Amino acid sequence: MGCLVLLTIISCSTKENSVLPQKNKSSGKDLLMRVNYHLAEKDKDLIAAYVKRHELKMNESPSGLFYYIYGKPIGISPKKGDLVTYHYRITLLDGTECYKSEPSKPKNFVVGHGGVESGLEEGILLMRKGQKALLIMPPHLAHGLIGDLDQIPPRASIVYQIELLDVQH
Repeated sequence: MGCLVLLTIISCSTKENSVLPQKNKSSGKDLLMRVNYHLAEKDKDLIAAYVKRHELKMNESPSGLFYYIYGKPIGISPKKGDLVTYHYRITLLDGTECYKSEPSKPKNFVVGHGGVESGLEEGILLMRKGQKALLIMPPHLAHGLIGDLDQIPPRASIVYQIELLDVQH
């Protein structure tokens, strides 16, 4: 208890350790921007290592989504407001399976109405009915800082394997 009081007194009495903003130090916004940039670069490096390790030929969107679309399209491209039906499998970069759709129960959502990862919406918009895709989403396009509070841990990049079954305007 005595050590805690002494540390508190010392830290409160020295100007170098002050938590108050000082003219010479960056603003909180600048610090957050630098930290965010560093984390985004780290995520990109982890995904690039995954892509290289698995010898994948992926494209990267401006948002940071890595994607590979394959298979013969048999239909239309989705757009915002369309109902899409799909099968999926989600894993972490280490291969741990988190979720997958059941063969007899595909999933669906209305594009542009939220409720799914922003990386999934972006990837779906790149596809056409009948195609499959491999989508690798960094945390900011997946479940962010806290994960999904179930199978996907905080700050996790995820791998989506998806098949676009139907698009309804």
